[in-house]
Amino acid sequence: MYILGIETSCDETAASVVTRDRHGKPHLLSNVVLSQIDEHSEFGGVVPEIAARAHLSAIDHIIKRALDKASLDLSKINGIGVTAGPGLVGGLMVGLMTAKALSASRGIPYLGVNHLEGHALTARLADDVSYPYLLLLVSGGHSQIVRVDGLGDYTRLATTIDDAVGEAFDKTAKLLGLEFPGGPNVEKAAKTGDASRFKFPMPLRGQETLNMSFSGLKTAIRTQAQKLVPLRDQDIADLCASMQKTVAEILANRCERAMAQCDGIDTLVVAGGVASNTEIRTRLDALCEQNNYKLIAPPLKLCTDNAAMIAWAALERFERGETSDMNLAPRSRWPLDGSTESVIGSGRKGAKV
Repeated sequence: MYILGIETSCDETAASVVTRDRHGKPHLLSNVVLSQIDEHSEFGGVVPEIAARAHLSAIDHIIKRALDKASLDLSKINGIGVTAGPGLVGGLMVGLMTAKALSASRGIPYLGVNHLEGHALTARLADDVSYPYLLLLVSGGHSQIVRVDGLGDYTRLATTIDDAVGEAFDKTAKLLGLEFPGGPNVEKAAKTGDASRFKFPMPLRGQETLNMSFSGLKTAIRTQAQKLVPLRDQDIADLCASMQKTVAEILANRCERAMAQCDGIDTLVVAGGVASNTEIRTRLDALCEQNNYKLIAPPLKLCTDNAAMIAWAALERFERGETSDMNLAPRSRWPLDGSTESVIGSGRKGAKV
């Protein structure tokens, strides 16, 4: 099957084509992503209305580019996967209505995909990983540790009780006067910083819970920065390096404790935009080596939001005979593991994430 994927949940307009060959091996035929950084940079964050308009202006062109790069046209597409949530409703509506229109006009089945499931299954597209595995999902809106036993079989072991880790990076960048998007610019500044200069707290460390917390870390960085005003470039670099090292240690600590609870698993997959951070990857790699685990970190282009992961998640579900009908509505909140109890806070995108 050739599957077209469409992703418009936040501030990237993306389309992709994936397939699986007769031997079951995944193939990524195209992956086109248009970022909206320029549209949102002056506001220091994503503006939902601006994002939705930008998706609407670009979506047709992006889909055509993805098809052209795959050397296919719509007559060869067997199914369409589209992000139906969670995310910004305006953007989700653009992608979902586009998928429905193509489905109705071309007679192609379509499927609404959970954006988090896309991240969860990225390693199966990029590295052909087998079930089961442990997943660390870290992004601007989500911080979770999930046991993945099969398609749709997800058990959330931990989440954040307040800010997501990506949000902590973004707000730290804004506090220190770094440009949007925050995460990559914090990492860039940290390269010339002294990670041992500041010792920041690691909230919840040592407690029984596997959950994470990042609001206290963010407050500690603000307090330290205020003591140093006016900030020199080296101060900013040292703050970023120390913050990044602290986050890596928090994530490694929580993953190590989750490993101890997961019999029969020897693979840790890290996914989401924050998974592109080199310091975090390096720390997790060391952790896995110490615990006889294999670390799978997708290519950088598949860590941030993209349509390849959506197309792949749809392909796996199409193979089970699943499709969506025309009544499917976008969902701003859509937990990956709907059976797990809500946690107060749970990141900026709401409960049960």
